[in-house]
Amino acid sequence: MRSLRAAQTLLASRSFLLSSRALHAAAASPAAAGRWGNAPPPPPTPTPCPGPSSRAGIAGAVSFSLTFATVAVAEVQAKERLPSDLLPRNVVLYQYQACPFCNKVRAFLDYHDIPYKVVEVNPLSKKEIKWSEYKKVPILTVDGEHLVDSTDIINILQHRISPDDEVTNEEETKWRKWVDEHLVHVLSPNIYRTTSEALESFDYIAKHGNFSYTERFAVKYAGAAAMYFVAKKLKKKYNITDERASLYDAANTWTEALNGRNFLGGPKPNLADLAAFGVLRPIRYLQSGKDMVEHTQIGEWYQRMEDAVGEPSRIPEGQYQE
Repeated sequence: MRSLRAAQTLLASRSFLLSSRALHAAAASPAAAGRWGNAPPPPPTPTPCPGPSSRAGIAGAVSFSLTFATVAVAEVQAKERLPSDLLPRNVVLYQYQACPFCNKVRAFLDYHDIPYKVVEVNPLSKKEIKWSEYKKVPILTVDGEHLVDSTDIINILQHRISPDDEVTNEEETKWRKWVDEHLVHVLSPNIYRTTSEALESFDYIAKHGNFSYTERFAVKYAGAAAMYFVAKKLKKKYNITDERASLYDAANTWTEALNGRNFLGGPKPNLADLAAFGVLRPIRYLQSGKDMVEHTQIGEWYQRMEDAVGEPSRIPEGQYQE
């Protein structure tokens, strides 16, 4: 736990940094700004999974809310770095940038400062994972071992870095399951709710996904059109009558589960916090994410998660050592 003075210094420096980053997102609504807090470059859309997720905050915010600042000064904590003998080596994540399940894995890796290389998979050809019998993402390789399924990946890594810990927390298990079986399913109907929102999402995907120049146009317009209709089917499948209401209900359900705590894990995030944070990261710059923050209280928890997870531990491409 950092001292109060250290916490205040951290807040001041982060506020300055985030203020400059906020220039990247001038279009954010004032209401969203105060809660999501400031952060780095955008990402969007989950489900079929192509898109963004560098460390960016929801647009337009240049200062912390007074409520968050007060809590943060009292609760700021430094991340605990793993002992070198427990640090996973040669970690490579095969992903779509906007995939919520890929973002779950990245949130875990970032929080624990586990360096990892990213291979962006082309969702059309999937040539980057031709070698794998498992044709979905995420796929994580650790020292040549192939791990699949985001929840299984996190369970395996958690056991390796904390071999003496017993996973017996029923609350944590319950809410991790809720993230996978409920929260994720309300995202697509919201992201692709209208044609303009679908295009908003796929515009980012086309620019930042692993596509050739000739594929980008088709991906943006054909992909947006396809997902608009897929979202309608998902809405029916999961008995969603009002997309935004379902998203707000999910956000409120989560904040109620916190029961006044900074995190579900108490003074620091647990695996359920990281899972919820991870799947929400892809929508934070989208209209659905802005609306969710404006109409619920989830933004304050999200900002605390931004600070707790910290900067990405992703290895920049120029530093890859093949």
